[in-house]
Amino acid sequence: MQTLASPGIGSGLDVNGIVKQLMTLESRPLTALDTKEAKLQTRLSAFGALKGALSSFQGSVAALADPAKFNGRTATISDSTLANVSATPSAVAGSYSLEIQSLAQSQKLKSTNFATTNTTVGSGTLTIQFGTYSSGTFTLNADKAAQSITISPSNSSLAGIRDAINQADAGVTASIVNDGSGNRLVIASKDTGISNALKITAIDSDGNNSDNTGLSQLVYDASTGGISNLTETVAASNANFIIDGISISKASNKITDAIEGVTIDLLKTNPGATTTLNLAHDAAGVQSAVTSFVKSFNDLNKTIVDLSKYDATTKQASILTGDSTVRSIQTSLRNEISNPLNSAGGGLSLLSEIGVSFQADGTLTLDQTKLSEALSDSTKDISTLFASIGKTTDSQVSFISATPDTMNGKYSLDITQMATQGMALGSSAASLTINSGSNDRLDLSIHGISTNITIAAGTYTAASLAAEIQSKINGSSAITSAGLKVAVIESAGVLKISSDQYGSTSTVSITGGNAKASLFGTPVETAGLDVAGSINGITAIGSGQKLTGLGDSSGLVLNIIGGSTGARGEINFAHGFAAKLDRLVDKMLGNHLIDSRIDGINSSIKDINTQRETLNRRLVDVEARIRAQFTALDSMVANMTKTSNFLQQQLSANK
Repeated sequence: MQTLASPGIGSGLDVNGIVKQLMTLESRPLTALDTKEAKLQTRLSAFGALKGALSSFQGSVAALADPAKFNGRTATISDSTLANVSATPSAVAGSYSLEIQSLAQSQKLKSTNFATTNTTVGSGTLTIQFGTYSSGTFTLNADKAAQSITISPSNSSLAGIRDAINQADAGVTASIVNDGSGNRLVIASKDTGISNALKITAIDSDGNNSDNTGLSQLVYDASTGGISNLTETVAASNANFIIDGISISKASNKITDAIEGVTIDLLKTNPGATTTLNLAHDAAGVQSAVTSFVKSFNDLNKTIVDLSKYDATTKQASILTGDSTVRSIQTSLRNEISNPLNSAGGGLSLLSEIGVSFQADGTLTLDQTKLSEALSDSTKDISTLFASIGKTTDSQVSFISATPDTMNGKYSLDITQMATQGMALGSSAASLTINSGSNDRLDLSIHGISTNITIAAGTYTAASLAAEIQSKINGSSAITSAGLKVAVIESAGVLKISSDQYGSTSTVSITGGNAKASLFGTPVETAGLDVAGSINGITAIGSGQKLTGLGDSSGLVLNIIGGSTGARGEINFAHGFAAKLDRLVDKMLGNHLIDSRIDGINSSIKDINTQRETLNRRLVDVEARIRAQFTALDSMVANMTKTSNFLQQQLSANK
């Protein structure tokens, strides 16, 4: 059967128009699906916005769970040209008078004149030691390792030696000063203080280690009988100052241990006069933290209200009006903020006690006057209102941290074993004469880190030998890079090396070396012990000086830095509002309260897409069927019209 290339031409029927109109009617279910999907997409965006707002709020309150946010201290000084001051939360508020009599200085030494910077001085090895000159004796600084610097023939010029010293990073700096008559090498200790004075010895390649030629031109030993071919230009000195009538001398101008929690950077002196150092609670920091909390809640509340409000004037509902999930979230947050803490331990249990309260519209407001009153009340600790804090009754027991699983409560502490440090103890008095290549080397393992040292040859006292060994071990790159230190002491000539680490992993082992037998005999090596004890009667986990609770106190970490075994008081622990809200929001986000809604909506959208695909396939079939029907009708009408026209022509011809 012949088909029509242009439907309707023969019959005059608008086949395409008719099919289009019929398909529009048939497609009305698709429009309904589009409308339904659009609404679901809007709800999907709404829950996404709610989830984002909750995450943002959680981030804000989690930051407020840090006690340091509320325990800051401010430090100010009347004359800020004298010193810079700062304080940590451990500082106690108060005022102190300060008189700075002298500043600490680094020792500086100068050489004789050399004609040019390229003038050859000499080669060999320079050894630099740090210590204190007193009454003609040089006492080694045990905390600073001696440093040896090789001066090769290619670096034997004045400039070459300067560069070699600086490249060695040996605790000194070297420079060249032209005084108009020649060039002098100036060697300066990097650290100030009388305990950082310099003793410089040389192994001169010319064979004479003390004369005023070759590398020995740079030796310096100001002790009685010592040889100094360098000249002191600036003496090492301590900072001397008076705080509240107490005279204090420190090696550095940066004072960190004169007043607990306070750092004082001395800038200049004011002998005969005083300035005032004031320490106070950082009220501005607390106000900022509390204001931040109020703002973060109000931001979240606005998002919730915008998504769920009903406008009675316009009678317009929001996309999540009446949604049970939103109502549940809003109610839970308000209840958490309104309910008092069970055991804060800081004299506060409600946010309203520091001026934070709900308004009629559901937002929070902050009464700054009431907050200031709480801040000025020494019996109140605002940090306990927000953070997770444990307060101990034993001054040598401190709270470190807790987890969300730690239950509020008052816990008793009982210690059965104190933490100890690993050590190695000599079995006999050490030989006090060290001979090069004979008994000058020790191989050690500290906390599992291997190192070896070479002790300078010479005759020592037991104390100076201990200082030399400590200096060499602590100066070892393997030990310093591991963040370790040791202390070496002597008792009746017997040496003992102790790690600065506590716990069962703390070890000190003298593994070998030609000095082991003469200095330590057969050393007794003892590994450290972890602290052991119980919290509220339940055996806790010890690691070093840290004790971690189990049961209700799970996650509660305490630091036991001293004291004895036995009952050690109590720990009053509570989660503050920030910690509680952090945990609440974490549950909201983690237990699929919102995600389940989002998943449900995505599932519905997926179903709609499936329905749309099915409907589209049906519409293709429907259109094909309708088009076939109208095409047939078009063809039939065309044929009938053609027949009609033929008959009319025949009739007209027979008239």
